[in-house]
Amino acid sequence: MTVLRKLGSSDLEVFPLALGGNVFGWTADEAASFAVLDAYTAAGGNFVDSADSYSSWAEGNQGGESETVIGNWIKARGNRSDVVIATKVSQHPRFPGLSAANIKAAADASLRRLGTDHIDLYYTHFDKPEIPVEEIIGALDELVKAGKVRHIAASNISPERLRASLEFSDREGLARYVALQPHYNLVSRDTYEGELRDLAEQSGLAAVPYSALASGFLTGKYRSGTTVDSARAGAAGKHLDTERGRRVLTALDEIAQSHDAPVATVALAWLAARPTVAAPIASARTVEQLPALLGVAELNLDEPELTRLTDASA
Repeated sequence: MTVLRKLGSSDLEVFPLALGGNVFGWTADEAASFAVLDAYTAAGGNFVDSADSYSSWAEGNQGGESETVIGNWIKARGNRSDVVIATKVSQHPRFPGLSAANIKAAADASLRRLGTDHIDLYYTHFDKPEIPVEEIIGALDELVKAGKVRHIAASNISPERLRASLEFSDREGLARYVALQPHYNLVSRDTYEGELRDLAEQSGLAAVPYSALASGFLTGKYRSGTTVDSARAGAAGKHLDTERGRRVLTALDEIAQSHDAPVATVALAWLAARPTVAAPIASARTVEQLPALLGVAELNLDEPELTRLTDASA
């Protein structure tokens, strides 16, 4: 049985892979999304990540489609207490920003779509430096005190703003961030490593990295001379043009072959072994894409393999 990981200083225990909900209601319709969620939880998964803005960028969508799908699934399966649900505020077209009033209104809208009375982990999606951290933390603390949110977290925030937020929470005895969701993977390390990661480590915050597979590049399916039918093909394919991208693929290929494991599993295993990381986020449009993601729970890379990947991605 897979060992769950403690999420920072919270009482949440999560599977070492968070299932990304960005595709639900976008490239995966409700039936396909239900199938993926069923297969993920059947394998022991319990950590589902969404945002109120998913997927407002798709033609005909308004935002909140992912939360609605997850809410419908929870209702159909009757499994709310078995799943840790994370969602985010600040980017929904109708609820933009991080003013106190908007945070509260957006949380209520997310709760309605999710069909639940509480959110387990509530992120500020993108920090808004024009809003004082005191206002943001104060609003989040009210949600926690009201029982609408269990724990709070931040995504896409600077070290300076994160430090100010934590200091304010500690000084005033208010709800405190327990996790970070940074952009972090083998071909994007400076987006987290350095001051931000150091602060997370010093403060006992868990990292739940997004873009863990670099829009699919780290699955190994993007190669020179190949065409991939994916909404994210452009973002993934650009890494083939870099020396680092090619170096990382070579190292991943060799380590994957030695373990008889998918390339994606190896890339996620490296990330899951990094300091502060509790659970990388990855999404699947189909059940067939899931095994390569779920494999991170079982694959332990040794120190030479981890070092090889770290050096290749430098």
